Amino acid sequence: MQYLMISNRRSDGDGLGASLGALAFYSADGGTDPARLKSLSAWSRVTRAAFFQLLKDIADTFPLLTDAQNKAQHHVCLFVHGYNTSWTDAVQDYVDIKHRLIEPADLGQLVLFSWPSRGSVAGYLPDRAGAKECAPDLAQLFVDLNDYLVQKQRIAAKSNDPEKLCKAKISVIAHSMGNYVMQEALVAASKRLNDPQLISLINQFVMIAADVDNDLFQTDKPADSDGSLMANLCYRIAALYTGLDSVLGMSAGLKHFGTRRLGRSGLADPTRVWDNVFDFDVTTYINRNDASIHSAVFDSAPAIDIVENILRGVDRNFIAEGVQPFASPSPAVVLQPA
Repeated sequence: MQYLMISNRRSDGDGLGASLGALAFYSADGGTDPARLKSLSAWSRVTRAAFFQLLKDIADTFPLLTDAQNKAQHHVCLFVHGYNTSWTDAVQDYVDIKHRLIEPADLGQLVLFSWPSRGSVAGYLPDRAGAKECAPDLAQLFVDLNDYLVQKQRIAAKSNDPEKLCKAKISVIAHSMGNYVMQEALVAASKRLNDPQLISLINQFVMIAADVDNDLFQTDKPADSDGSLMANLCYRIAALYTGLDSVLGMSAGLKHFGTRRLGRSGLADPTRVWDNVFDFDVTTYINRNDASIHSAVFDSAPAIDIVENILRGVDRNFIAEGVQPFASPSPAVVLQPA
């Protein structure tokens, strides 16, 4: 499979920088040396139409499977990185996820969405503002995908030919503040689509170390609340969290309005959320001695297995079945206070 990237970072020499620019689309041959991908010259810039045609061509190569084989269906999966991530770091994370999760599990095609994070710890608040500012670009991508999926569904229904259905699941893996980008983008997309009910645009949305409010999906909020609109566009939303995440502890402290972070504490009240939303504590599946607990899910094989099971659509009660917890941590490591 090819390397594919969408970005609204402004060009900066032989790379992409930390300021907002026009949305651009890129591809690189699957045989490209991954180390070269940190140079923009290794990527070919293509038009929006050509990029979407490439995605359609890739999806058309996927096998059409029966309902009983649903877990083996391939994905076009978007990866949205978090805050404090330079473009080169985002590319490295993308390559790691592609090579450690998507390709070994034969899950399909991974696409990087890289937004203009400052790539600096000091840039937390500017990054949050930038995440909201760039969300409309991602929202339009979801609108375009929705229009395509609806069109394919209607063509297949009219011709009574399942081969004409889209053969790919659309899924998203978002990390840290990338989940706030997704929140803003999905809300904007839902409003542009006039609160669609025909299809689930996103099959599986995996929220890793999500830097969003932990009461986002509560059902006692208005019907047009962000969490409600997000849940409506997704078939299933899984929030992976750990109380060890000190980065999200810092995030909650910066906000001063008392709402804990979903990626650190889990759902505020799991019994009062939309029924397609659930959380999962990954503490025993990550390396607690990892230098960055905030991104430890991507560095720990058992946690990657959990993500794979979620993408495959394994029932929430069985996503950990057969997955061995990570080796016991050092006794010196203790849970951070919530």
